[in-house]
Amino acid sequence: MTSTFLGIFSICAYLGSSALLLKNREQKTLSYTIVYPAWLGLFLHLVFITLAVLQANRFNFSLLSTASMVSALVVLLLLLASLTKPVEKLGIAIFPLAAVMLGLDICFPEKLRSLQTYNWEMGTHILSSVIAFSLLNIAALQAVLLAIQEHQLKNHQPKKFILRLPALQTMESLLFQMIAMGLLFLSVSLISGMVFIEDLFAQHLAHKTILSISAWLIFSALLVGRWRYGWRGQTAIRWTIAGFVLLLLAYFGSKLVLEIILHRT
Repeated sequence: MTSTFLGIFSICAYLGSSALLLKNREQKTLSYTIVYPAWLGLFLHLVFITLAVLQANRFNFSLLSTASMVSALVVLLLLLASLTKPVEKLGIAIFPLAAVMLGLDICFPEKLRSLQTYNWEMGTHILSSVIAFSLLNIAALQAVLLAIQEHQLKNHQPKKFILRLPALQTMESLLFQMIAMGLLFLSVSLISGMVFIEDLFAQHLAHKTILSISAWLIFSALLVGRWRYGWRGQTAIRWTIAGFVLLLLAYFGSKLVLEIILHRT
């Protein structure tokens, strides 16, 4: 019951911070205090996850529990990035998403699904996978915002919110920084998975591996294209979103099919 109340307070804090960002979205620069409620929401979210782990004596890797953990990490990475980069307005989309994921985890507790091994090799694979997905999640949201910004500026009908965003070059620079960091952790995830997971097919991981490798190729090609040919704008946006969709299918599409449709662990 205590963890449920903490989860509810976390949701309220996330939504409160998102509402403050939305209310002040037209300001060029925002006071950092405006995301303080999100820090509180994140802290309570992490406590909620910790209590669940202590109660079960292990992590629960079911679909909704994993989504909740990933959303908490996305919030953490965004808040840390906002300390040095003007990305806090992404919280308008990320904070409500984290609130929804946490709410689903509270309302629909799932059967405990744990991994058979907890050695450092598997831990490295899991941690790098979650960090990679979280970073590239932020990059995808950044790409969507960049697409809206570019479209409105080209049509000479920019909204006040768009005008208050950093310049297109700054937005693109931030996008590629996120992609580069995400690709680094995705590389670690793929290498550790290939080295430490014995039988991909027996563990129902073949499709996840194929999709993840495809996403890695897309993000790698995008960075090479940026460095070699100066790719930017719509090209960067399309490739970023395409790569993230493949990762989304790899990380959560497989869990959805296995757990919800096929009822397998």
